[in-house]
Amino acid sequence: MNTYHKIQGFYKRYTEGVKKGKFIIGEYSTPEFELLKDIQWEWTEKIDGTNIRCTLYHYLDKNNAIDFQLEFKGKTDKAELPTHLFVKLQETIKKDKLVEIFNPEETMDDICLYGEGYGYKIQNGCKYFGGEKEVGFILFDVKIGKTWLKREDVEKIADQLGIKVVPIIGVGTIQEALECVQYANYHNFKSKFGDFIPEGLVIRPKIELRDRRGHRIITKIKYKDFKEV
Repeated sequence: MNTYHKIQGFYKRYTEGVKKGKFIIGEYSTPEFELLKDIQWEWTEKIDGTNIRCTLYHYLDKNNAIDFQLEFKGKTDKAELPTHLFVKLQETIKKDKLVEIFNPEETMDDICLYGEGYGYKIQNGCKYFGGEKEVGFILFDVKIGKTWLKREDVEKIADQLGIKVVPIIGVGTIQEALECVQYANYHNFKSKFGDFIPEGLVIRPKIELRDRRGHRIITKIKYKDFKEV
């Protein structure tokens, strides 16, 4: 399925009462976050859109020859993509270009581009296009087989495809990121796409790390996590 993994919030959340769903400040959701809270993390802007997977996989055709197919899916295999977004994906991501870039005949690994579909009629997406009725796809991760690519490689692929990659907002500790989002107006925390506060940040160590179960260490902070209840 190649569905994108869950991104764990940094703190635990209240499960009931008027603060239900809000962070319990100081109560880390995993021991790894507590251990690594003071290292340098890379912060990228969280886009207010819908999760998209562009998967290039191989199969045997009727002549028993290897061929490739490009498939566009949402967060789950059952999720329906808006028609205007699906058309945009078909125009933007081409099978032949992916085969040229990745040369998958060598490894026969499936290749998945993870990104966000955003814009017109997708969440509050028109803000990203200055109110225009446009839609787009922005890349945030690439996986080849079981390997996640480094940021610089993701940027290179985005450049080759002529698409955007989620912008880096900053680098620092998680506490610094929390304060940046929580006190967005004080820190002049603005989106790279316009004069508005971003949905939040996705934060990961500058070097890919995993926990003992093999899960990626990555977290997110949303501006709404700190709004008054």
